[in-house]
Amino acid sequence: MNIRNLATLTFAATIIGCGSSGCSKSKAANEKDNPFFAQWDTPYGIPPFEEIKVEHYKPAFEEGMKRQRQEIADIIRNNEAPSYENTIIPLEYSGKFLNRVARVFFALNESMNTPEMQTAAAEIMPMYSSFSDEVMMNDSLFQRISTLYEQRDSLNLSVAQKRAIEDHYKNFTLNGALLNDEQKKELSDINTKLSNLYLKFNKNLLNATNAFTITVDDKARLSGLPDNVIATAKEEAEKRGLKDKWVFTLHAPSRLPVLQFADDRDLRRQMWEGYTSLASEGENDNNPVIKEIVSLRTQKAQLLGFPNYASLATAPYMAKTPAAAKELLLKIWKPAVAKVKREVTDMQKIADEENKGIKIEPWDYYYYAEKDRVRKYGIDENVIKEYFAVDSVRKGIFTMANKLYGITFTPIEAPKYHPEVNVYEVKDADGNHLAVFMTDYFPRDTKRQGAWMDAFDPGEVTPDGKETRPIIYNVGNLSRPTADAPALMTIDNVETMFHEFGHGLHGMLTRATIPSQMGTSVDRDFVEMPSQIHEHWAFEPELLKEYARHYKTGEVIPDSLVSKLKAASHHNQGFIMTELVGAALLDLYWGELIPDENTDIKDFEAKVAAEIGMPSELTFRYRSPYFKHIFGDEGYASGYYTYLWAAVLECDGYDLFKEKGAFNPEAAARFKHLLEMGGSEDPMKLYVDFRGHKPDVSALINARGLNE
Repeated sequence: MNIRNLATLTFAATIIGCGSSGCSKSKAANEKDNPFFAQWDTPYGIPPFEEIKVEHYKPAFEEGMKRQRQEIADIIRNNEAPSYENTIIPLEYSGKFLNRVARVFFALNESMNTPEMQTAAAEIMPMYSSFSDEVMMNDSLFQRISTLYEQRDSLNLSVAQKRAIEDHYKNFTLNGALLNDEQKKELSDINTKLSNLYLKFNKNLLNATNAFTITVDDKARLSGLPDNVIATAKEEAEKRGLKDKWVFTLHAPSRLPVLQFADDRDLRRQMWEGYTSLASEGENDNNPVIKEIVSLRTQKAQLLGFPNYASLATAPYMAKTPAAAKELLLKIWKPAVAKVKREVTDMQKIADEENKGIKIEPWDYYYYAEKDRVRKYGIDENVIKEYFAVDSVRKGIFTMANKLYGITFTPIEAPKYHPEVNVYEVKDADGNHLAVFMTDYFPRDTKRQGAWMDAFDPGEVTPDGKETRPIIYNVGNLSRPTADAPALMTIDNVETMFHEFGHGLHGMLTRATIPSQMGTSVDRDFVEMPSQIHEHWAFEPELLKEYARHYKTGEVIPDSLVSKLKAASHHNQGFIMTELVGAALLDLYWGELIPDENTDIKDFEAKVAAEIGMPSELTFRYRSPYFKHIFGDEGYASGYYTYLWAAVLECDGYDLFKEKGAFNPEAAARFKHLLEMGGSEDPMKLYVDFRGHKPDVSALINARGLNE
């Protein structure tokens, strides 16, 4: 999952698009022709996507920066002593026009990343980055915030108001407010260079992903693959003008089934090597980009008074230090690796019994793990997914939300940025409008890989009490429907949909009143907890009976299959957790590195793998050249550990529902309160108020079966 916090004065590193003729000369740049300059007469203020053209972004960004520049100037010119009312409130509500433009652009740049968008992004991103620095390094504005920060304990503030002052002070100091003019200039130059490098990294990654294919012309090589995967590969070949052939790509719905089901070992190896060498050579090589990013991040951290980038990145959050993050990860790493050894032993036995004469290699892991699952639990994922058509699972997430929180989802006709987007009105238990929810579930060449949540509008409560409710969206890359079957989902796909929907609920349910604290605007190492805990309901027997139905017969998933799913819930968790923890450790090692001209990406990865004891049968979940979380922007840089940090909270938290009942009203109400509060209280206090105690890492160890 990936979310982007665009709260007031928190600027994201993403980009915009213009045609080859340039933005400034286009007629659409005129205010009267640009939809960003108009009120949106659409249901619930949904952006009028059909009217927005690539050339509209740049003039709208320029106008948004102009307006926020004036809003900040008005704050500074106030001759009265700084107060919460004359400084923090107008600061929180500044930049509304700019944020409206940015949210639409950032969303479409991820999911509709056309060449025109890429071209325009290169022009606008440096401008946007520079404006962010201009605001965060404004001495006069910072002095007002600093004065309030020093006085915060004597100002008779609410908990949320005090946190707002503290968070603004923290954001300004970590973005250079305490530097002298020369240092600020240096930091601004670094940020601009980094913005361009993130753009280049993402462009290389998307192009490299789309460039790789495996073409199969011998049907015998398709042995073991599910029918819908074969059908999709044939459709892909026909789309490319290839008759009687099958084309596989690196997009997850194509890549993962090959690794999991293809009997042809060489086909599995080709796919694994293609993926793990992604963006590692040629014109889309991200290795030199990473070297520059790591070097510039180190300079940035040291300029701000930190020994390395990991220390800078962890300082504002619950972990506080990279050492604390590593300590947690290693508590999980050791039992996870031990479980991998047991898993590999079992898989090797199967290969030996088949007289394959092989040693389990990384491209064998998914394949033999699936065989091991069938042998131990009688579970065939090709049979399982027949009960999980995308529409059924969507019903599942909506039913979960209704049973827990009383909310409902109704399809509505509304503007869409792509025909495959679905739009829903969300109503609260009292029948009042709560939010708009949008889904975009299938892959395309202009969409990046993975799954994520974000908001076209996070919602707002103005100082006079006028409320605007959120517009939230989920994006994914699920297998497409075929001519013979709807889109069918693997177990992992199902968990991912529940995960991203958990983020969505965090955004939709918000009742915070300060803009920078609404929805998912929480500490980075807390933000994954609400999403991950909702994964637990995906295979709760009570909910499965509500939504898991065979796509052909309508038969409810049988009790025998539900029992098998429960029995197999710990299967392959050694692999899953080792991949995940390994990637998190690699990220922190990158953040702690002081690079030099001899730094080599492959050598560094190998050194980290050797130091932590990475099993030879697998690798990091993401190799550095395609580790978008940490090199595509700064959202999770030296912060990928947060998935594991949040997993401890999530597993311990779900134990309350196991104790009281999966849909216990009291437990649900307590958790709903946590979701509603957003970032308005300390996350650990919110957690303890919900759970009754601080979390224990043993809950994660037990939940993943790592101690078996």
